Amino acid sequence: MILHTVNRSPFGSDCLQSCLDIAAADSGILLIEDGVYCALANTELTELISTALTRHKIYVLTPDLQARGIADSILAGIEAVDYAGFVTLCTQFDKVVSWY
Repeated sequence: MILHTVNRSPFGSDCLQSCLDIAAADSGILLIEDGVYCALANTELTELISTALTRHKIYVLTPDLQARGIADSILAGIEAVDYAGFVTLCTQFDKVVSWY
């Protein structure tokens, strides 16, 4: 099992799409830094992320949401984690792959 981290905004990068094209169904996806914008509700990515949630567990880093003022605007089904949760995820998966 692989944990994929995405740190680029989906509005200026294709990292999220590249990640989703490669990630196996049992993979986790953690949105960090500007990648947290992928978690926003009511955007052109809502359908893509909603579909991805049927195949993957998607997480988002709470401090990065808060730093961008969007903590209350994420899609249902995405799990917010703090830094300790980030570390825990890294230990639960066999590998971590970063998309940037």
